[in-house]
Amino acid sequence: MNILILTGKFGMGHWSAAQSLRQQLLGSHPGASVEVVDFPAYALPNFSGLLYKFFNLMVTRGRHIFNMYYRITGKGHPDAHPPFEGIFLERLTQLLSTQCPDVVIATHPLCAQLASRLKDKAKGSIPIHTEDGGPLHYFLVTCVTDVSTHPEWINHNTDCYLVPSGDIRRSMEKGGVDPALICVTGIPVREEFRRLNARGEGQAMHSDDRKRELLIMGGGLGLLPKDNAFYEALNRIPHTHTTIITGRNKRLYRRLRGRWENIQVEGYVGQVWDYMAKADLIVSKPGGITLFEAIFARVPILSWPPTLQNERSNARWMVEKGIGWVAGSENCAGEIQEILLDKGRLSSAAYRMECIRRQLQAGTLNRMMDTVYRERRITA
Repeated sequence: MNILILTGKFGMGHWSAAQSLRQQLLGSHPGASVEVVDFPAYALPNFSGLLYKFFNLMVTRGRHIFNMYYRITGKGHPDAHPPFEGIFLERLTQLLSTQCPDVVIATHPLCAQLASRLKDKAKGSIPIHTEDGGPLHYFLVTCVTDVSTHPEWINHNTDCYLVPSGDIRRSMEKGGVDPALICVTGIPVREEFRRLNARGEGQAMHSDDRKRELLIMGGGLGLLPKDNAFYEALNRIPHTHTTIITGRNKRLYRRLRGRWENIQVEGYVGQVWDYMAKADLIVSKPGGITLFEAIFARVPILSWPPTLQNERSNARWMVEKGIGWVAGSENCAGEIQEILLDKGRLSSAAYRMECIRRQLQAGTLNRMMDTVYRERRITA
């Protein structure tokens, strides 16, 4: 089976979900070909770097522009036409005609929109053919990577939706999506996070006589408080060791490293699950990937006050489900200490995380791929 995963590096969540799906698919279908393509980089090789830099600048310094765009497009209809559709469709046609995938999985809404639109073209009066002469035909899966039902994720040629929660499924059903096409799988995370819970590791297994472990993450861009007073207050939390992950923010890494005895500072780390396995509480942006990594590790979250519209949706869902809290301000050392010292709140949130994990439809993706494989063999 030939599986193509289309994504984009607008933030690292979409890319991380794509890599997690690839790991899962190769584990269950070792004979399959599974390739992840950063589609904007493929379609615009000379401009994608600039495009991503502009996006990073917008979400860090021009959040009001991002939020305005998100709200405007949120009032639109499914099957929206993305910007630069013409050139993107031309490049996607080239890619799919060459790759001839049986399954296309999109972990970014732009990719889902384009793959759906191309299906319309392939079924048109002049069908699109692959390089081997056969008609272009593929099973389209959209993997939603935020806890929201923004219309940009919904496209009429989608054969299956992988969604984070039952709330999203019900909302999509109300919006007219066939419930038979919607599977509640959670947002994909690496297998290492799933094994943490299976082994019984995580917050619930820690003994009372050890130091509390606080994990603070700034995402790939290392977006963390700048005020030294925040870190000094963290250092004074009794009987607590803090690990701060600054991502690719090298300037912040150099400024913080080695300054406080109870604070360990790390730059970009690949094996985040090792840090989550030891943590009692995570402080982070409420990204969709981070939420579900924490759910599988059963580590409650205190979110920075969200500034992006999609993160506000994630944070609202997190609070409604009782698995975390939203800080009142960026410099929230007092709130962190209050939560860390309250074992009841931590245990309650961890229990609710376990309940969410058990409700996910484990194995859905693998069963779906097996069905596609059987159908392709029958029609071959």
